[in-house]
Amino acid sequence: MERYAEPGTVEWVESGGGPLVAVPETVLPFWTGADGEETESDYDRACEVDGLVGLLPVGDAAALVLGDEPAATAFLPEHSVLVRWIAGHAEEDLLASVPAALATAQWQQETRWKVPGPVVLFDAAWPGTHAAGTDHARLALAPGPYSLRAAQVSPGPETWLVLVELRPLS
Repeated sequence: MERYAEPGTVEWVESGGGPLVAVPETVLPFWTGADGEETESDYDRACEVDGLVGLLPVGDAAALVLGDEPAATAFLPEHSVLVRWIAGHAEEDLLASVPAALATAQWQQETRWKVPGPVVLFDAAWPGTHAAGTDHARLALAPGPYSLRAAQVSPGPETWLVLVELRPLS
């Protein structure tokens, strides 16, 4: 993936081929990744999520699984949205298309996610205790309930992305 925007504009997180997961920091030690001792690892459970997003129980919280395909993902706090880069030539163009994509998105069914505080976005195959040593991003979410909704959007002829909106509920 080529980058044309200013370095540090956004922080992209990529996986080794499987889903990405956003796990609350309070329960990171409980995410076992592909190393689980049980018959089905947390990574296996994440791979079974059908659709663009899903929630999996982890400790006394839930992790957000970004399903469908392994796409570079960035959090844009000004829009409260995760942007998944499916196709596009330039980062700058893709990021510039986000406001129009948000306005025209046909959202899937809304899901509620109770967040105990900041979450860490990383490759679902890694154990949570190793997330900081991998390709990851910390999302400084305030504690509380969030409305999640996702959409596949094509804001241009050669640009495709998935949007995952995280709206705090009052």
